[in-house]
Amino acid sequence: MALLTNIVGVKFKKEGRIYSFSAADHIVHVGDQVIVNTDNGSAMGIVVTDVVRRQESELPANLKKIIRKASNHDLQIKAENEKLEEEARKFCLEKIAEQKLSMKMVDVDCQFDKSKIIFYFTADNRVDFRDLVKELVQKFKTRIELKQIGARQEARITKGIGVCGRIVCCAGILQNLERVTVKMAKEQSMSLNPEKISGLCGRLMCCLAFEHEEYAGNKRNKQKTIQSADKLPGAVLNEEK
Repeated sequence: MALLTNIVGVKFKKEGRIYSFSAADHIVHVGDQVIVNTDNGSAMGIVVTDVVRRQESELPANLKKIIRKASNHDLQIKAENEKLEEEARKFCLEKIAEQKLSMKMVDVDCQFDKSKIIFYFTADNRVDFRDLVKELVQKFKTRIELKQIGARQEARITKGIGVCGRIVCCAGILQNLERVTVKMAKEQSMSLNPEKISGLCGRLMCCLAFEHEEYAGNKRNKQKTIQSADKLPGAVLNEEK
């Protein structure tokens, strides 16, 4: 009898994607905060899916495990990290202004064990931030990473309301940022006016990709219906005339 592995989905940020982890022998439920192993060390996340049992052949590559449910001490560490992130944000913004760097600070993420602080930013061109990194290392005495992100990733972090009146898809219903093309807008009979098919980020709206398969499926079904009608006896007789 094949052994089955208990798999759950875990998020590290509310607007982030869902990652699969082995629950091992832990009994966890949706909403539980857990400590997990990652490539960058331990991290705290929240369980967002029910347990699913998978055979070994169905397991994701490089599957990591849940270490434990978060304790009160872990929650205290998380609160300390959030304070550190806010301090790091303010300090970094001050240094960006002092050094007159052409970059926009978007978010700060402190790893659970404080072994590294990641600063996410956007910029139109390459930025020489070597002096900024030195200042940050000297201030926080840990590894520092400055990571440049795109406009769509920025919108996902900062959120906002789309033209539909709902929170932007990238920060809501979408787990991953899929590729969006003008062809998708054409197939959905959308106006190709950039102002009408662009999101808050200035790029093509994510919902074009999210709804594309539905439109494509309807189009395929319509074509099958037409082809079936052409094959009816009446249609054949008409052609013979």
